[in-house]
Amino acid sequence: MFRLLSLVLLLLSVNPAYSKTLIILGDSLSAGYQMPIEQAWPSLLTDDLAKSGQQVSVINASISGDTTGNGLARLPQLLQQHNPEYVLIELGANDGLRGFPTGIVQKNLSDMITMIRDSDATPLLMQIHILPNYGKRYTEAFASVYPKVSQNLDVPLLPFFLEGVIIKPEWMMSDGLHPKPEAQPWISNFVADELINHF
Repeated sequence: MFRLLSLVLLLLSVNPAYSKTLIILGDSLSAGYQMPIEQAWPSLLTDDLAKSGQQVSVINASISGDTTGNGLARLPQLLQQHNPEYVLIELGANDGLRGFPTGIVQKNLSDMITMIRDSDATPLLMQIHILPNYGKRYTEAFASVYPKVSQNLDVPLLPFFLEGVIIKPEWMMSDGLHPKPEAQPWISNFVADELINHF
């Protein structure tokens, strides 16, 4: 009887503080480009989600410069290591900047989503838009990949947070690509508001 009571108390004592784990699989837009990692929006996301009653452990697995191919290669280890309930894919900007074929981007995103589901986690996809460096045709074809993947695989598509940042020039770095530290709290709040609809 004493051993049973001790076991019950032990199980109660290790009750996790977080009910969900979310991996953010992204690039420099999520990695905290040219800023301390604790200032990047994923580091602020746990607190913003908690304001809505969501206790989520956020794992920022974003690496500056990563493409969808890089994310696909890193994903198996991340899933095994963290066993998440959710994975948010924020990738593709670097594919677009390098002019990668949109078919490759679509396949990589689709393969990541399938892999996430096979691990019993829920995939979430963020829309990505790119600058028209390769012309209007490529830019539009690239942007259309994300709704296609979302529809084909029935995965939630979150709006691109940078669209709400770029309209405020004081929030953007001089390269015109990356948000400043001042923009990170707004991004975190924006993403939190989108995520709670899918938890």
